[in-house]
Amino acid sequence: MRRRSRRTPTLANNPRINTSPSVLPLAGCRVLVSRARKQAGALSSALRELGCAVIEIPFIEIRKPSSYQPLDSALRNLATYDWLILTSVNGVEALFERLAKKKIDVSALAHLKIAAIGPATRKAIEQHGLRVAVTPKEYVAESVVASLQRRVNGKRVLLVRAKIARDVIPRELRKAGAEVDVVEAYETVAPKSSEKRLRALLAHRALRPHAITFTSSSTVKNFIELLGLRSARAALKKPARHLGVHTASIGPVTSATLREFGLPVDIEAREYTIPGLVEAIVEASRRVRRAQK
Repeated sequence: MRRRSRRTPTLANNPRINTSPSVLPLAGCRVLVSRARKQAGALSSALRELGCAVIEIPFIEIRKPSSYQPLDSALRNLATYDWLILTSVNGVEALFERLAKKKIDVSALAHLKIAAIGPATRKAIEQHGLRVAVTPKEYVAESVVASLQRRVNGKRVLLVRAKIARDVIPRELRKAGAEVDVVEAYETVAPKSSEKRLRALLAHRALRPHAITFTSSSTVKNFIELLGLRSARAALKKPARHLGVHTASIGPVTSATLREFGLPVDIEAREYTIPGLVEAIVEASRRVRRAQK
């Protein structure tokens, strides 16, 4: 498997994508961006820069947890932890918002070794003046475990994450001898307001997207919740390989969720980041154009 760069590339410094105004690789393409509204900007902007027509319909809405008690308890006892693990930008934002609410200074985290699942999460942490000790080579839970399992025996670990998430990290780190506390900092739900817009878009042949982005397992599950499984499968059924609505997955975990529900994986990023997803969409577009010649 290809080594994942720790440096998050931009379109401007990615030599594999030609961003010349005269050569826009996604001109004529329509892509539905399904990220939460406050997070859609980076992906939408990158696609538009390449000539893509972007439609934003969020499949995820970020909400406060049902109770802050577990998180507040962990924050009162930060001095007892050795490691802090954050697996999303949402988790970072929720953590620091709660610290501010409880009037706990960021310096209370200074003694912790911090692990971030990927470059976007690392950047969000560093913006608060903290150093990230570990960012795995691949931006998935399994790689977090591989990076930490020899370093956490006998240590106390605080994992801050969404209400519903994979249990790979706590399960495997406990096997490695760590004491792991998992606390909910936020939850994700399917925004009901998106259902009508999504159905109308997919029913409109002239405006139907060529691809839908899926940037987490939650976006897949919420897509199904909004449409129903039968309608979701029908929407992604293609009359030909290069025709119809394609799925664009940010990485193998999201792809596995698509397959779990019998949905196709048409495009998958080789680097599990937003720039990697954009690059994969560009490559797929080029293949389609060649097939249509």
